[in-house]
Amino acid sequence: MPESATAHRAIASENGAARPRVLIIDDESAIRESLELLLEMEGFSVTTAPDGEQGLTTLESATFDLVLLDLALPGQGGFEILQTIRARHANLPVVMITAYGTVQNVVEAMRLGASNFVQKPWENEKLLADLRSAIGQHRAETENIHLKRALKQRYSFENIIGKSDGMQTVLELVGQVAPSRSTVLIQGESGTGKELIAKALHLHSPRKDKPFVPVHTGAVPSELLESTLFGHVKGAFTSAIASKKGLFEVANGGTLFLDEIGTMPFDTQAKLLRVLQDRKFMLVGGVQEVQVDVRIVAATNTDLRQAVREGKFREDLYYRLNVITIDLPPLRNRREDIPLLAAHCLRRFCEENGMPQKSIAPDAMRLLLDYAWPGNVRELENVIERCVVLSTGDVIPKDLLPDHLTGRNYAASLMEHSADASLFEIMEEVERRVITDQLESCNWNQTEAAESFRIPLSTLNQKIKRLNIEIRKKTRE
Repeated sequence: MPESATAHRAIASENGAARPRVLIIDDESAIRESLELLLEMEGFSVTTAPDGEQGLTTLESATFDLVLLDLALPGQGGFEILQTIRARHANLPVVMITAYGTVQNVVEAMRLGASNFVQKPWENEKLLADLRSAIGQHRAETENIHLKRALKQRYSFENIIGKSDGMQTVLELVGQVAPSRSTVLIQGESGTGKELIAKALHLHSPRKDKPFVPVHTGAVPSELLESTLFGHVKGAFTSAIASKKGLFEVANGGTLFLDEIGTMPFDTQAKLLRVLQDRKFMLVGGVQEVQVDVRIVAATNTDLRQAVREGKFREDLYYRLNVITIDLPPLRNRREDIPLLAAHCLRRFCEENGMPQKSIAPDAMRLLLDYAWPGNVRELENVIERCVVLSTGDVIPKDLLPDHLTGRNYAASLMEHSADASLFEIMEEVERRVITDQLESCNWNQTEAAESFRIPLSTLNQKIKRLNIEIRKKTRE
């Protein structure tokens, strides 16, 4: 067996592929036949085209490992075809071949993205070596890209599940941004996983061994928020019986995650702006500046630009926070991720509850796929947890899903079991169930539930009190 053929088979075996596919585009039939014979004898799979137009058509209908492209072609020339190939198949290696091997042509070919340049008449062994080198490098790069994507999905970003284009874009951006010091603003609806993204940014940064400190700015009373963030000295206010560090000092060297930044009071926004600009602040009631090295990751489920226009958020702070923006897609826009997320939640909750692994019945999965998920991933987690706890078999049937997913009619159910109920009582019970289901999907966060209903928080609180809805503790962030 010739040495070149042995080398080719070694490359083929090493890359896990049988016959590398080469497309030859050349207008001379004798050249095409000669190259085809040479490459076929060396174990390549060869397709030929007599001009650029047919070559491009062929390239769109099949997958190739390399294009061997003549420079002088009828109609569109080789350089034009090369540009088109680069635009459509950015990583596909293209080797130019021509009898006109001037320095100018070589430079132009390389500038346009050719992998190599071969002059006619060619030396068989050199040509074969050039082709194998280009194909080997292309396969290695392609396998590396696939491997990185697979590792990213399985291991790299803990608990962030998603194969959809939207989530892959998010994960690629997280991987690119994480090592930097830049401030990041994460935007997305409630329940989309903003804190998970913030943790991923921290864990894949040089700060990973330092603290990650989250704070929900909307959950801290406005009068205590400054003290919570910046700390205070003894006697700064009535209840300040001792000096206390703020979260900026606690997070020094690490990452401070400011969730729902849009709820931050205007006065506190001014102090935050100074920290972002100078890395310095003063404790409440203090006179000395404190220097910190903290990376800020902020998150919001509201439109901060609109808040700026309405005068509710500082414009200068918005631009300081909005250095790099990560937009999380809602679950309804990445439905292909629902089966993956459901399977992940099943494994997690079965393990946490000491139960054998379960699966979801096909008709139940169809309902999960059809639902709009206003509470996003958090709502899906709560639904799966409920099903795991209530199920008695290995397969979760659709009957275990909440009524708002299955389409079961609240009023009809009530009338069936409460024949004496009045219309007012039935409507009141429907309202009670709808509010309770939404609170559950929002992990009992009343602010988020009010936002999802598009009503003021005070209105929701009044309904909760009137309907005697028992508020449960949050199970997790």
